[in-house]
Amino acid sequence: MYNGLKEYIKFLEEKGELRRIKEFTDPVLEIACATDIESKKPGGGKALLFENTGTAYPVLTNMMGSEARIRYALDVDSLDGIGARIDALAEDVLREKKSLRDKLRLLPLLNRAASWAPREHKGHAPCQDVVQYAAKLSALPVLKCWPQDGGRFITLPLVNTVSPVTGIRNVGMYRMQVIDDATTGMHWHRHKTGAKHLSECTHRLPVAVCLGGDPVYSYAATAPLPEGIDEYMLAGFLRGKPVELVKCFTQDLMVPADCDFVIEGYVQKSEEPFLEGPFGDHTGFYSLEDLYPKFHVTCISHRFDAVYPATVVGIPPMEDKYIQEATERIFLAPLRLAIAPEIEDLYLPEEGVGHNFAVVKIRKQYEGQAFKVANALWGAGQMMFNKFLVAVDGDVDIRDRDAVFTAIRRNVDVNRDLLFSRGPLDVLDHAAPETGLGSKLCIDATGKDKVFKDRKLDQVIHVLYDEREKTASPYRKLWLLGANCDPLRDGRVRDHLILDAMSKKGAPGFRRRWPDIVAHDPEMVERMTERLKD
Repeated sequence: MYNGLKEYIKFLEEKGELRRIKEFTDPVLEIACATDIESKKPGGGKALLFENTGTAYPVLTNMMGSEARIRYALDVDSLDGIGARIDALAEDVLREKKSLRDKLRLLPLLNRAASWAPREHKGHAPCQDVVQYAAKLSALPVLKCWPQDGGRFITLPLVNTVSPVTGIRNVGMYRMQVIDDATTGMHWHRHKTGAKHLSECTHRLPVAVCLGGDPVYSYAATAPLPEGIDEYMLAGFLRGKPVELVKCFTQDLMVPADCDFVIEGYVQKSEEPFLEGPFGDHTGFYSLEDLYPKFHVTCISHRFDAVYPATVVGIPPMEDKYIQEATERIFLAPLRLAIAPEIEDLYLPEEGVGHNFAVVKIRKQYEGQAFKVANALWGAGQMMFNKFLVAVDGDVDIRDRDAVFTAIRRNVDVNRDLLFSRGPLDVLDHAAPETGLGSKLCIDATGKDKVFKDRKLDQVIHVLYDEREKTASPYRKLWLLGANCDPLRDGRVRDHLILDAMSKKGAPGFRRRWPDIVAHDPEMVERMTERLKD
């Protein structure tokens, strides 16, 4: 367990996974531009520590942006090892208990589970070294990431709330646009637990926003846990040690004692919402302005040696690629246990930005099983946002694109093996006919009696692109397909499937605004590239 970001930074530096940037780098655009350049290097580049930000605090970015750093953040030798621990735990719990001895064997397991639960911190908490009741958000090096962003955004907050009905805590990660020195937006989507907690309160909802601390907290806040499961319990399970919590000064909430910053405040239910955005998002496009609640700051506390953490999202690959890979490995076991036992593996290609594409490997026993699995996954937590799902047999390497394309080419009859559906989509999906609602497509590429041996992939699925994108890389084309296509509206089935991945800006019948792709000014890209060379 890392005691704050300074300790994690020291560890990364010893492992050769950190670069220090000593020259002044502006939190407005420059830090994000440098981070974007670094994160797109092979293997995710290095974590970046910007030591001169024009404030009292350094900024750490890309801290989990490689296969090694996400393992270091979670303190494991292998991500698959976490899934194996969950499998073993489930087997112990679910195995039939035929004797008293079998039942007694559960006692050590119950003791272990109790040891993962968060507990109260005794003594002084590092996150409360400095306490400011009239604090100003402008003292923090909050980033503006992309030129068209509506302002500066806190991008790696751990937003703590408690349900006024059940008393159960939620820790989520929701971006926060700075409005003034004491107010931000709170980007609670309608599907998110924070929005539910606000709907349950009668007047004000207490909120505590943590930054930094042990990096496992940042991972846990992004994890697709079922509602009602405490994220700090997951952190305790991953660490094998409970998270120690301390009471806030101005809100009736508990937060990790080792965080770098704690921003206390509230959201008032009756207040007029704030027109938040635009924001260069993980989709690689700007998410457009929309109405969200306001968060009011009542106190800021921090460590003496506080480091401000931030993440930058945009066109993949970026740091969230590696966080997503950890989620694949960790949550495969519970997905298989609770949703569809025939699932052998699940892969979320990075071009799909976490939800647009999924490839699932199944143990097929009967025809139509792929569609059964698709419907089960589309009803499971954050998998409800998935748009394109491909099902293949157990002998296919789902992380080998050519192997998946071969399965599609050889096994898919478009008049038999396509399932179109409708359901919730991420509210950031700009191609959806309505905000947060659109269509989905499952392609059953499992083996059938009839095999098509000599077809090319384009004879099964043909994708239409804008003229300027026709020579783009396969990586970019797949990203654009996930971003720009609503399968039911933009798909046509003839003797093959035709999918329209073109821009819908100004298209007849498309009434939503179409956002721009995020990009930095070329001069700034050149300048930050030179700075990183130094």
